Amino acid sequence: MGLSTEEFWPRFLENIQLHIRPQQFQTWFSNLRLQAATDELVLIAAPNEFIESWLHDKYLSVMEDAAESVLGKRAPVQLVVDSTITIEPEKPAETVLTPSDLAQRQGFRINPSYTFSNFVVGPSNRIAHAACIAIAESPGTTYNPLFLHGSVGLGKSHLLQATCHSLLGRFPNFRIRYLSCEQFVNDFISAIQRNELLAFRERYRQTDALMIDDVQFLTRAERSQEEFFHTFNALYNAQKQIVLTSDAPPGEMSALQERMVSRFKSGLVARLDPPHYETRVAILQKKAELRGLSLSQDVIHFVASRITTNIRELEGAITKIVGYANITGEKPDLELARKALHEPGSSLRSVTIDEILKAIAKYFNVRVTDIQSKKRHKSIAFPRQLCMHLARSLTNHSLEEIGGYFGGRDHSTVLYADSKIREQAKTDAELQRTLGHIASELEKSSSTKAQPQ
Repeated sequence: MGLSTEEFWPRFLENIQLHIRPQQFQTWFSNLRLQAATDELVLIAAPNEFIESWLHDKYLSVMEDAAESVLGKRAPVQLVVDSTITIEPEKPAETVLTPSDLAQRQGFRINPSYTFSNFVVGPSNRIAHAACIAIAESPGTTYNPLFLHGSVGLGKSHLLQATCHSLLGRFPNFRIRYLSCEQFVNDFISAIQRNELLAFRERYRQTDALMIDDVQFLTRAERSQEEFFHTFNALYNAQKQIVLTSDAPPGEMSALQERMVSRFKSGLVARLDPPHYETRVAILQKKAELRGLSLSQDVIHFVASRITTNIRELEGAITKIVGYANITGEKPDLELARKALHEPGSSLRSVTIDEILKAIAKYFNVRVTDIQSKKRHKSIAFPRQLCMHLARSLTNHSLEEIGGYFGGRDHSTVLYADSKIREQAKTDAELQRTLGHIASELEKSSSTKAQPQ
């Protein structure tokens, strides 16, 4: 055996922890002692016959799997009784971490609201949802791989993150790699440049579940396809869970190697379609509830009938309506919804980020280029945050698009700016007047440009 007994035991126990709940580990494994560990036998002592018998009946296969993982080959695990072992009292329960906390510890982030309970199920997504539920209950055994495809904003990322939530909720030590395909490709290129391919492969292949968003990005990177192919095979052969999302089904990804297409088709391929009217209504109600908003049924049904393409646009519509209501001080009723969404007949034209930039720059007497720069001093940072807040409230641009207008900042910066201004505006009368003045100027500008020349 290449490992000493001192090296074997902690790695063996760590592997056990990945597959059982913390309380079970504390109860049955905290008082064991390693007697010997070779390629032919792993001998473990338990403090009494009851624990020895229970471990043999309930956890022998788990222990043999853990030993194989550490040794690199299958070796029988034998249990004996050693009455000299003192049973230590159980430690007080540690603080329970949320799935979001556990994900962050593993190096990735999941949206706390992207759970199964917050996902609205309808005819357009029922199969995909059911498959993800099944995976969360029994990873690596059913629907492996799972390939979700559909247009943007239909809930693919929500389902992927909900699966992560559920897996980490059930198995806190479950190892997950959740990332975009672009991140995978960039990580691979970086590993080549740094001569760290072995470390790269270990990171991706020593995992319990691989969740890749937007796998169509592989079609642009031929060498990355080769690496992903071998990573896929390694995980699949080890019965580790693989879930992929794409904007197109495998057969329509023409630049993808045929053997890769074949692998993607080997499991379940599930399509997400645009939500039906009834589903759109339910989604709007759920989104409003999660935000603590009270929207009338007239407004909800108006938005559901006007926006038919995807969930992201439905959420954007709510944001825009509430944003107009907050800025103008009006009630978020049907009339305001028509204005906010620019229903034909309304005099209010769509506001652009460029117009918001100019209005803010004029009000604070700063240059547009300064707002869009990397400068951080307060005289620039605060106007920039106002711009981000208004762009989030008054336009349909994504967080990434808004961040791109302001020196290439990421979506978390935009979210922080928007949240900060919203909270401050609740109690800051001066800020409320500032927002009202700028909104008035934007409305005047829109009305002027909407008039026939």
